[in-house]
Amino acid sequence: MKLVVGLGNPGKKYSKTKHNIGFISVDHYVDSNNLKLKKERKFNGKSLKIGDLVLLKPHTFMNNSGLSIKAVMDYYDIDIKDILVIYDDLDLPLGKTRLREKGSAGGHNGIKSIISHLKTEEFRRVRVGIDKNPVIETKNYVLSSFSKKEIEIMNPVYSKISEIIEDFKNNKEFTYIMTKYN
Repeated sequence: MKLVVGLGNPGKKYSKTKHNIGFISVDHYVDSNNLKLKKERKFNGKSLKIGDLVLLKPHTFMNNSGLSIKAVMDYYDIDIKDILVIYDDLDLPLGKTRLREKGSAGGHNGIKSIISHLKTEEFRRVRVGIDKNPVIETKNYVLSSFSKKEIEIMNPVYSKISEIIEDFKNNKEFTYIMTKYN
């Protein structure tokens, strides 16, 4: 069983913000495959199980993402090596993706929560660049919406992430996936 998690914050207020790249990526995959997530109270999020793949958008808000992920892992008995987390990264240029097998939180509160609840830094991830803006406070920047130009840059990135999810779902070696998409 594989688990793909898109990080973000629930609610219309946050739906198109940079911090919701994980949610947007999962939604793109779901929409592209004519699927539909459903609200799961037991997971505190929206999820969908398709064969041996579970998609998850935690509704615990970013800073408590680990709670929802841990609930899904326990319910389906998913191993840590079978988790892929998609999230925004201020340290990468807009639209740049970087896949990793492990790493620190790097200041990302959603990742801090996951590390805290899973008790390890060794889970697979897709970091998606949102860049920085030196004139806008970080909190305000990550919670800002994409401009039209930024949306044009990001649209092909969501398609690429859908391909990454497919390769992960189809049990491709993660080193192969990293080589292919990094």
